[in-house]
Order: sequence, then C-alpha cells, then structure tokens
Amino acid sequence: MKQRIFMYLFVFAMLLVLFQFVNSKRVFEDMNQNIGDYKEQLQQYKDSLVSMQHDITDLSHFNFNRNEDAISYFENQGYNVSELVPVIKDELYKLNEVKGEHPIVPYAASEGKRMMINTIKLLNHKWIIADFTDGKYWGEMFLTYYINENQQIEFNVVESFLYPFD
Repeated sequence: MKQRIFMYLFVFAMLLVLFQFVNSKRVFEDMNQNIGDYKEQLQQYKDSLVSMQHDITDLSHFNFNRNEDAISYFENQGYNVSELVPVIKDELYKLNEVKGEHPIVPYAASEGKRMMINTIKLLNHKWIIADFTDGKYWGEMFLTYYINENQQIEFNVVESFLYPFD
C-alpha cells in the first residue's frame, strides 16, 4: 500500500511538473513575443525621433539663433546678442502702439480696427519675417533692419502681401 501511495504521489508530481513546464513554456513564448513587439515599436520610435530631428534642423535653417555668421556680425560690433534680439523684437512691437495707421504695415485696416504685428522671426542680421492682422484681414511681410550710428533700429519693408478675404 505504501508503494502505491508513493507511485501515485510520483505520478501526481510528474503531472504537476509537466503542467508547470507547459505553462512556463507558454508564458515564456508570450513574453518573448511581447519583447519582440516592444523592440519593433522602440525602433519605430527611434526612427521617428531621427526624422523629427532632421525636420527641426531643416526648419531652423533660417533662424537667427542658429546662424553663427549673423551672431558674429553683431558680436564683432560689440553687441550682446542675447540682449539685442529682444530689443529688436520689442522695437518692432512698439510700432503697434503708434496712433493712427501702422507705420510699416503697408495696408489699411478694416473700419474701426488697427493693423498690428503679431509674430516676428529674425532670419539673420539683416532680415525679418513678420505677420500682421487687424482681426479680419491678415498678411505677412519681409523686412530689412539695421542699427544706425545713434543705436536706433530702422526697419524697411521690402515685400508684403495681404491674404484674400473669403
């Protein structure tokens, strides 16, 4: 009787080991499949990150902050570039406060409104792109700028356009 109990225990233990082995193998294969999926997803994320970095580099090509020649131009004249860029933008925004028509926006505003410059992007040490609107009409303009002997910033509109109103 004792031998049968040991035999039944042995068979039961073997069945339990076999069940554990099959279950562990299935769990292990499932984990490997998940790891493979995660590695593939990680590679896609890395590829999209590289693609985005290339896009950022392309978009920032015409950007004052990444243009060493433009920065050197002002540094060679004795300006602190980190202080100068905000001053240039502020001077252009101050023109929004002038009474009457905007001094550099070449289009008249719609009735009861004023044209105002919204966004400014310095391209280099000579050029600026800006957009303007009065709330109904909007457009963009290409400006040149320079700092005269009196340390005053002068702006000159080279080209501008107004988007058609539908």
